[in-house]
Amino acid sequence: MSARPSRSLRLARSGSPAITRRTALSAAGAAGGALLLAACGTDTSGRYDSGYVAGDGVTAEIPADERGEPLEFSGTTYDGEAFSSVDARGEVLVLNVWYASCPPCRAEAPDLKAIAEEYADQGVRFLGVNVRDEAGPAQAFEEKYQIPYPSLPDLDATILYALRGSVAPNAVPSTLVIDVEGRVAARISGAADPSVLRTMIDTVLAE
Repeated sequence: MSARPSRSLRLARSGSPAITRRTALSAAGAAGGALLLAACGTDTSGRYDSGYVAGDGVTAEIPADERGEPLEFSGTTYDGEAFSSVDARGEVLVLNVWYASCPPCRAEAPDLKAIAEEYADQGVRFLGVNVRDEAGPAQAFEEKYQIPYPSLPDLDATILYALRGSVAPNAVPSTLVIDVEGRVAARISGAADPSVLRTMIDTVLAE
């Protein structure tokens, strides 16, 4: 009677040691984890396996006659205030997609705070969209960096879906400048360079 086949996975006709199923799965998991960490900096939250990664720094400005349809989305801020993009029309809206443990989000926070305060009296409104955090971590971030504008939680990606084509789901942070008609006029994928963002805002304000 022939021997029962081994449960180990072996390379045929080689002297290589057996690779068990458990070993193979562990190696695959470790490799996947390494890739995720490389993409997401120091964020190791096991809850977010969908793989949001830092943006790539690409910027774009869209001429007024080439802009798409107005964005439509709504939500409730962490402070319990209702927001609708339709109600924000008539103002320039700067929309920042972020989450608290994102390293470039932390890096750009002081610049966003300064720019929001600088343009507050010029008809420019800032709004955050947080793609990961419950109220506790989000509000702790806002308090630490003294963020003067509200954020909408978007844990189910409803708002990101409304922003599809303008914000990639694998580009956090991202910043959009939205014109008075509610259309995307400019976008930054990755941490916002403050001089670039100011120029984008000035261009839309001058229209």
